[in-house]
Amino acid sequence: MRNEIFQPFEETLDETKTQKFLADTLKSADDGELFFEEKRSESLVLDDQRLKSANLDASKGFGLRAVKGETTAYAHSTDISEKALKRAAETVKLLNSNGTPQVNQPPSNLITKLYHDIDPIIEAPFSSKVDLLKEIDEYARNLDRRVVQVSASISASVQNILIMRHDCDLKRDTRPLTRVNISISVEELGRRETGSAGGGGRYALSLITAPEIWQGFVKEALRVAILNLNAEPAPAGVMDVVLGPGWPGILLHEAVGHGLEGDFNRKNTSAFSNLMGKRVAAKGVTVLDDGTIPDRRGSISFDDEGTPSAKNTLIDDGILVGYMQDRQNARLMGTSSTGNGRRQSYAHPPMPRMTNTYMLNGTENVNNMLSSLKNGIYAVGFGGGQVDITNGKFVFSCTEAYKVKDGKVGPPVKGATLIGDGASALKEIRAIGDDMSLDPGMGTCGKAGQWVPVGVGQPSLLIGGLTVGGSQT
Repeated sequence: MRNEIFQPFEETLDETKTQKFLADTLKSADDGELFFEEKRSESLVLDDQRLKSANLDASKGFGLRAVKGETTAYAHSTDISEKALKRAAETVKLLNSNGTPQVNQPPSNLITKLYHDIDPIIEAPFSSKVDLLKEIDEYARNLDRRVVQVSASISASVQNILIMRHDCDLKRDTRPLTRVNISISVEELGRRETGSAGGGGRYALSLITAPEIWQGFVKEALRVAILNLNAEPAPAGVMDVVLGPGWPGILLHEAVGHGLEGDFNRKNTSAFSNLMGKRVAAKGVTVLDDGTIPDRRGSISFDDEGTPSAKNTLIDDGILVGYMQDRQNARLMGTSSTGNGRRQSYAHPPMPRMTNTYMLNGTENVNNMLSSLKNGIYAVGFGGGQVDITNGKFVFSCTEAYKVKDGKVGPPVKGATLIGDGASALKEIRAIGDDMSLDPGMGTCGKAGQWVPVGVGQPSLLIGGLTVGGSQT
C-alpha cells in the first residue's frame, strides 16, 4: 500500500473534463462539490487472552452534491468513472433549477496542515500488533491478582480525500487516526467491577504503543476498576456537583455543543435558538470549538466542504456569540461557514458538526471548590449519556465519582447519574478551575446516523443544583 496522498481521478478521470462536467452539473445550484475518498482501516481486539477479531477494511468512492436553498440532492458511488459521474449528475439535476443561484464565496485556499501525511496501518506488521495485545494482557494480569478479564484493542485508519469545486483549487488531505483502548475487570469476594482507559489522535501508531504510554493506560484502567470494588451506592437528590477536568467535557459537548450547531438553530429546534448576543451561561464561561489543534482526534486541516478549519468562539464570558456552521446553513442564516461542515464518508452529505469543543480556564483551584461542598458529588469520569437537543435535557452516567460531605472527599460511589439541562447547567456554574485539559483522544460523535471523531475538554467546574440519580435517598 502506498503512503502518498490519494489521487482518485487521475487514474480514471481527466481533471479538466471533470471540472467542466462539475460546473455544468451545478450551474443552477447555489452550491455543491465532488468529494472523493479512499479509506483504509484496521482493528484488532484481544479478549479473554484470545484474538477475538481482526479486521482490515478498504473503501473508495465519490459523492456528488448539489444544494438549492434548503434542499440538498446527493448521489454517491464506489465506481470512480465518467459513467458513474454521469449517473450521479442525473440524480442531482432533479433538484429544482428555478430561480437565480445564490452567489457564494468559495472556500479559502489558506490551509494549515495539522498532521502528517502518514499511513499508520503499515507502520508495523500485523504480527507485532498481536504480540503487543498479548503483552498488554500479560502485563495487566501480573499487576494484580484480582484481574479476571482483560480486553485490549488497537485501531488505525487513513482517510485520503480530494474535494473538487468549480470555484477554487483542488483540496487534498490525508487524515491518519490511531487509538488504543484497554478494559480491565477485577473480582473480589464475589463482586466484579470494570475500568477502562485509552487514547489516540492523528499521529503515528508508535506514539501510543510505546510501553510508557500503554502501560499508563493499563494502570489507569486497573485503578478505576479497583476503586469501584469499594464503591458505595450513589446518593440521590438535588445537589451541587464538582466535575473533573478533561473527559467530563463530554457533558459540555452533548448538552451544549450540539445545541450550538447551525442546522438546529436555523430550524429553531435548539434550546439556544434566537439567543445570539444574549447571556446563556454564567460570567467567566467561554466555550470554543477548535479544529486547528495539531494532531488532535477532532482536528481537520479543512472541513469536508473545503473550508479551512478554525478556532471558533461559541460562548464568550457567558454571552452566546457564535454557532458552528457548514456552507448551506451559514448561507441561509446570512453568515459564513466556520469550517464545521463534516461527513462520515463519501456516502454522506456534510452537516454542521463539532471538532474539538472545550471550555477555557478560570482561576479557581479544584480543592477550594471541593471544600465548599456541604453535600455533593465529585464526578471525575463519565460513560454514556443521552441528550434532547430541543430542550437540552441530559442524563449522564458516572464511571468514577465520589461522595463529598462538609468539604471532605469521601468514598467512591457507584451508579451515579447526572440529570439536568444544558441551558440551566451553564447558568449554574459557580466556579471555573484553572486546570483545563483535553480528553485523551477517544471521542466519536453521532448525529443523524453519521459518526465522526471529536475531542472534548474543560477545567474543573462547580455546578449548583444538578439532579443526581442513585440508589440512596
